[in-house]
Amino acid sequence: MTPGSTTETFQNWLKKRLQDSLPGKNAHNRMLPEPAGDSPEIPQDSIDSSGHPSGVLVPIFPDDSGDPSVILTLRTDTIRHAGQISFPGGRSDSGETIIETALRETREEIGISESKIEVAGTLSPFYLYRTHNRITPVVGVLEEEPDMRRHEAEVAEIITVKLDVLLSQNYLKREKWELAQSTYWVPYWNFHRVPLWGATAMMMSELLELYREFLED
Repeated sequence: MTPGSTTETFQNWLKKRLQDSLPGKNAHNRMLPEPAGDSPEIPQDSIDSSGHPSGVLVPIFPDDSGDPSVILTLRTDTIRHAGQISFPGGRSDSGETIIETALRETREEIGISESKIEVAGTLSPFYLYRTHNRITPVVGVLEEEPDMRRHEAEVAEIITVKLDVLLSQNYLKREKWELAQSTYWVPYWNFHRVPLWGATAMMMSELLELYREFLED
């Protein structure tokens, strides 16, 4: 990492900021699909602790210009949430902490060793009703873009995107979609051929809220 780069400064700031209160549900709701017409609201309880513990990693690294970028995966068509963009992660094994889950899943899915990742803290957990998971996003920082190797059965593509791209609003869209036989207005980012929406977009929204706060600080 280039000393004094935006990524290094942001990562140092983030380690302290994640110890304080977070935007949480307000940030999540910016990317939560809204019912159209008589469609039911999507349950979203960030307090509910009844879901199965699950962890995802939000991996941040500096691009060639020293600007912060994040790593995402495109899931294959044969696993849960098939064909969607997501952070690496999954359900915790018995006796495993959330951080251990996020790091293990990242190694298994995209081949980044735990030793390459420094955990900065966690974003706000929330309950995903469709899968009965309580998801905690773990923020991991890397000194440089890592060598990655995808798990071919689970990951169709490894995707990287600058936080500045997502923050610019140029790729933020809102469309009416049919979900579970109901109609919703769905916010999403279209920087990739596959839209970034749903739970991953909600987690990304909180990260971007913090990044915006950092830039304005």
